[in-house]
Amino acid sequence: MAKRSKSKMKIISIALMVIGVGLAFWGYQMSGSVGSKITQTITGSFTDKVMILYIGGAVSFIIGLYLNIKK
Repeated sequence: MAKRSKSKMKIISIALMVIGVGLAFWGYQMSGSVGSKITQTITGSFTDKVMILYIGGAVSFIIGLYLNIKK
């Protein structure tokens, strides 16, 4: 039973890392949009959607990495 639990945890951790990278890439793609460029020029910061994607991607990746290296 313990081996099955470890393999499930490995799959979940890898999925979280892939989702994290995907969210960060999606945020990067959104940051290049015309609307985001205008907002960034006026305010000096990224839009809320881009920041949410960056933060969500980072959190997801870090949790997945932690679960992957946890004993």
